[in-house]
Amino acid sequence: MKGRALVAWNVRRVRVAQGISQERLAADAGVDRAYLGGLERQAENPTVDLLDKVADALAVPLGELFVAPAEGEAPPAPLKGGRRR
Repeated sequence: MKGRALVAWNVRRVRVAQGISQERLAADAGVDRAYLGGLERQAENPTVDLLDKVADALAVPLGELFVAPAEGEAPPAPLKGGRRR
């Protein structure tokens, strides 16, 4: 798996596991929500500084964003849509 795909996979995996929306993660990391969505779709090429912000907002070490998925592991499912109360 290429680096951009690996980062995209792990950002979504950790975000979904923590039940955090893209909007909330973007706000916590101080980045635009559309940029974060592009990051998860592999459309953006993030800097190390941006990855530091995202990892801090997710409260995980930076290395967590580079963990290779197990062979045959299903992609992280999206969170249920709609606004949270």
